[in-house]
This record gives sequence, C-alpha cells and structure tokens, in this order.
Amino acid sequence: MERPIWRMIKTDPLSGAMNMALDEVLLQSVQAGISPPVVRLYRWQPETVTLGYGQRGSAQVNTQYCEDQGVDIVRRLTGGRAVLHAREVTYSVISRQQGLFSANILGNYRIIAEVLLHCLNKFGLDAEISRRHAGVANSVGVEKSACFTAPAQFEIICKGKKTCGSSQKRAQDSFLQHGSMPVDMDLEKLFCALNTDAAADQEQGISRLAERIGWVNRFRTQPCTVDDVELQLMSSFALLWPVSFCIGTPSTDEMSQARQLAQQKYHCADWHLQERS
Repeated sequence: MERPIWRMIKTDPLSGAMNMALDEVLLQSVQAGISPPVVRLYRWQPETVTLGYGQRGSAQVNTQYCEDQGVDIVRRLTGGRAVLHAREVTYSVISRQQGLFSANILGNYRIIAEVLLHCLNKFGLDAEISRRHAGVANSVGVEKSACFTAPAQFEIICKGKKTCGSSQKRAQDSFLQHGSMPVDMDLEKLFCALNTDAAADQEQGISRLAERIGWVNRFRTQPCTVDDVELQLMSSFALLWPVSFCIGTPSTDEMSQARQLAQQKYHCADWHLQERS
C-alpha cells in the first residue's frame, strides 16, 4: 500500500510574528486541501516569548525587560501558557483529521508525543509521556504563566520535570499542534522575561522554576547541539510514522501570505498585549 505524502519543512530562523504567521498560513493551506499534511521544524531570531492564546495582556510578560534584552513578544493562535524560545527545536504538525489522525484530541497528542519521546530517548534521556495533567494549584507568580512548570496529559517529562511543551489549535476538520523542545535553558532570563511582580524574589523564583523545568542538556553529561536534536527529531518522525516525507521549504506564495499576515496581525500590539474588555 502506497504511503501518504507529507511535507517536512525546515525554515531559517524567523521572528516570532513570522513563525506564528507561517504556521497559520500552512494550517489554512492544509485545511483547504492545497497542501498535504506538514511537519515543520523551525527556530527563532531574535529570542521570543510566545503567549498562549488566552494570555493576552502585559500582566503575563515583563515587556520592559524583553524590550531591553531584544526579546520578541507574540501571542500564539494556540492555547497554553508562555514559552521563552531560545536554544531549542520548535516543531509544528499540521494535518487533516484523517489517516494517521482522528477527531480525538488526546489521541493526536499521544501520536505526536511518541515521536518526541523517541527523539529524547535517543539522546539517553530517561523520559516518559505524562499520563495526567499536573495543574497549577500551588503555582504563584511566574509559575502560573510559564508553560514548562506544569505538564499536561501526553506531554514529555524527565525525572519529574517537563521537558517538551505543546499546544494545539483545531480548525473544522484540521488541526495545528506546535511545541518546544529546549536543548538549553536560561532560567534567569526566563524568570526575568515573565516576572511582572516587582516584589518577587529572583533567587527563590529561579529555584522554583528549576524544580519543575527540564531541557535536553540538563540530563546529559555530554552536551548536544540544537542541530543534533533537530536532525534526530526529523529521523524520529520518519521512522515512527507510516508516511513518506518530502523535504522542502515553504512556497513563495506561502511566504508572501505569511509576511502579510504577520504585518496585519502578529506584529500588532493589539493582538499580543492589549487586555481583553
């Protein structure tokens, strides 16, 4: 039986606005039947804080610190909580609810989680798939807004610490899931970027983040690179899924649409910072 064709797209590092716009354009293309399903691997330039769709508002991010440090801020079209994207591999999976995937949201999370787990296991991490949502009942300050402080069901944990974060957007019979696999993590920068409480104790806050957050090189004696992890993740997708990947780049038209959408939506402060009425 012939395997279905998927696109595997690698893009050069892009701004937060362009990365989110391109994911949305690819979702529209897949939903319209213009494009086959997509796995996209990408990076960020400059470093970027993405806010979850429901996190609109400057109360979620230290805008002054981000401006001083040259860190982008953008709100995602997917849910969840804030992520600081720096030295990491970011992925998106965009598909119709057919073939490999269905209308079962958690089932789709699990299928993707198995690929992420396989990738981390290849680097010797004793990782596992979380079977429950940890919740945020005892979280305060930055911990309430930061994605990696509480694993959701079918996210990846290692030694009790969340090591991959993912979020999903559904559009009729299609969905987009994108996620972050940190290779290295600067907890001080994460704290400063998301802390909006002038009275918060930085040392204590960083210590609490360290209790909850994992990243690839935290669990390795021999550090690996972002390139290493990206290549392994591509291999894990190809090995585990019964599809044929065609490796390429976004089309000229897709990039043009993404630039327009970034300008009209994701670059606008009304989209990512203005409080909801």
